Amino acid sequence: MAQYSAVLDRDIDDVFVALGDPTRRGVIRRLGRGPTSVGDLAGEFPMTLPSFMKHIRVLESAGLISTAKRGRVRTCELNRGRLAVVDDWLAEQRRIWDERTDRLATLLEEEQ
Repeated sequence: MAQYSAVLDRDIDDVFVALGDPTRRGVIRRLGRGPTSVGDLAGEFPMTLPSFMKHIRVLESAGLISTAKRGRVRTCELNRGRLAVVDDWLAEQRRIWDERTDRLATLLEEEQ
């Protein structure tokens, strides 16, 4: 169980690190509209192509995007399913805090 938890923690850490940068969040936002080439994506950000490619590698390593090369064009596509890692983590946090606030409300009602 601890080993499984460590894998999940590593997964969520990778995703949050990838989403922690505004350029990478911009790439995710843009790919939400559909796949596009690296060249077109890079043109939307004020940096050199080698610097931009580092962001692409981080997103790909976290599993948030995939890239495929067709001829001389590398196309990026959003892996929407991978965003479920964030959704699942947030849902768990909501559940924990809802339980805590429910217990607090019960305690306060009992005191009155």
